[in-house]
Amino acid sequence: MSIENIKFDENGLVPAIVQDAGSKEVLTLAYMNKESLEKSLESRETWFYSRSRQELWHKGATSGNTQQIVDMRYDCDSDAIVVLVVPAGPACHTGAYTCFSDSLFGEEAIRTNPTRFAIIDELEKVIAEREATMPEGAYTTYLFEKGVDKILKKVGEEAGEVIIAAKNRDPEELKWEVADLFYHVLVLLREQKLPLDDVLAVLEERHK
Repeated sequence: MSIENIKFDENGLVPAIVQDAGSKEVLTLAYMNKESLEKSLESRETWFYSRSRQELWHKGATSGNTQQIVDMRYDCDSDAIVVLVVPAGPACHTGAYTCFSDSLFGEEAIRTNPTRFAIIDELEKVIAEREATMPEGAYTTYLFEKGVDKILKKVGEEAGEVIIAAKNRDPEELKWEVADLFYHVLVLLREQKLPLDDVLAVLEERHK
């Protein structure tokens, strides 16, 4: 990526859309000038320009909620940037996982994805949000707090339960155990910072 390709506006700024590289959730919209863009490229962490304070700011400098940059892409007009990141905590100053948590459609907007795998997308986003905000009392929070060994233990246990249910020819039990296995595998992928899309890409390549 060359900074020379970027078209800054009359104020020397370009909008930067920050997206979770794993869950694909849009986290925030901020602005970069040439200096903050250079710092972002050099440090591989997000730097922005505050229009209200008229100064550079490093995301997570005070909160610790930094954003490790995986990739930066500019659009066909070269006047907007998408920043793919691995967040170390909430993106929003309110403590929310994303700044875009409120819907104009309200409850009607929930799970309107028409695909049969919409729940996987939803679950992946929820797991990402749990890791970022670590709400007290949530089981996913408990798994992240205990760490990879606990998560791996649960994956192993659930895989064993799937085997037992299948050997027993019990479809009712099997569907519940497979659901548990899917969930814990998604938690493991999040802990390992491995996007589900990477796994799907392997399946697609093997299919070819």
